[in-house]
Amino acid sequence: MTAISNAAAIPLAPARPRLLRPPGVYRPQHDTWMLASALSTSGMPAGARVLDLCTGTGALALAAAAHGAGSVTAVDISRRALAAVWVNSRLRGFPVRPLLGGLAEAARGGPFDVVLANPPYVPSPVPAAGAARAWDAGPDGRIVLDQVCAGAASLVAPGGYLMIVHSAVADPGKSLEQLRAAGMTPSVVATRSIPFGPVMRARAAFLEAAGLIGAEQRHEELVVIRADRP
Repeated sequence: MTAISNAAAIPLAPARPRLLRPPGVYRPQHDTWMLASALSTSGMPAGARVLDLCTGTGALALAAAAHGAGSVTAVDISRRALAAVWVNSRLRGFPVRPLLGGLAEAARGGPFDVVLANPPYVPSPVPAAGAARAWDAGPDGRIVLDQVCAGAASLVAPGGYLMIVHSAVADPGKSLEQLRAAGMTPSVVATRSIPFGPVMRARAAFLEAAGLIGAEQRHEELVVIRADRP
């Protein structure tokens, strides 16, 4: 596990809109609102083209639209999630385009000025299935993170940036290394320590045995990484 201590501990986003969330779609939680808060102070240019990867209910897509994005593409592998995005964005009159798929499908519509990502990052001893695809991400929590970090430069336009949130349990140091290797300039811009939620509590014994958390550890550090493309 990599601890990050040199970044600002920022408050969670103050506005938490009520969103339609069908069964099986990821509920916006601390990580969602933390990334939304970091976006609000990131200097996103007015009219920016924004991509929201692993969008879930579309909370981050809506945050980008509310901060003046010119267009927002919200990508997810879940049809239920995209239905939620469509309804939530239409109710607010925001220009959000739902797109079914993953990194490859998103890249066809790029590059983007700003890319947001709250991908699955919880280490799991079994392959993700059903609703758990929204959080389970392989033995080290990096199945999706590795893809996003390696492919970041194909998504972000020159002068643009990626913002990604995940737990220190999934090794932010590796994310920083992969983003540098992809030609990006990454840094940790925010951290926050939170108590384990239900999934992490239920998986604590596995995480301890895998050496991903300390003995009796029942909190995790969330990390927001910003990676700029020169």
